[in-house]
Amino acid sequence: MPPLIVATSNPGKLKEMQSYLLDQPNWQLRLKPPELEIEETGQTFMENARLKASQVAQALGEWSIADDSGLAVNALNGAPGLYSARYGTSDADRIARLLSELGAASDRSAQFVCAVALARPDGTIALEAEGVCQGEILQAPQGDQGFGYDPIFYVPEHQLTFAEMPPELKHTVSHRGVAFQALLPKLRSLSPQSSSESANLL
Repeated sequence: MPPLIVATSNPGKLKEMQSYLLDQPNWQLRLKPPELEIEETGQTFMENARLKASQVAQALGEWSIADDSGLAVNALNGAPGLYSARYGTSDADRIARLLSELGAASDRSAQFVCAVALARPDGTIALEAEGVCQGEILQAPQGDQGFGYDPIFYVPEHQLTFAEMPPELKHTVSHRGVAFQALLPKLRSLSPQSSSESANLL
């Protein structure tokens, strides 16, 4: 059973990614070494996901999976977007900044976006998928689950923020959930012993 390196250092992301991947029979999950840092220089979420997966795979000579995700607020022209994780020094700081910049804007619409990429040991990309969850930004946080912007991201369809959702519901409806639901059927059919077989799966 070949290793699959989960290329993230974010504890919240790691927990969620592991929950999607733990039942994959063809892979042995391993975490990226903490000292291996990848600079995110892509211009899109997918470019960053590919970059992280590819560079970790090449550095370790193993299959690697990475995601890049963020919150795009329409009234802020898509901010914080690619800079979601760098919008402040803590989750509370990032939420406070976002709410301050959004102020009393009537348009509270936003979307969470997640891009996932799987790289072969040589760094070439074997699989990728993207997921989006539409929602709204609340005036104040609600709920104590999840991480990041979850307490202010409200999903009208379920009348809950991500931070109020039971894990099994968030697992299904979140941007990361949608992306992995698209990726996992391909991942299950992929033979890790032969990278050439995966060339036509993208």
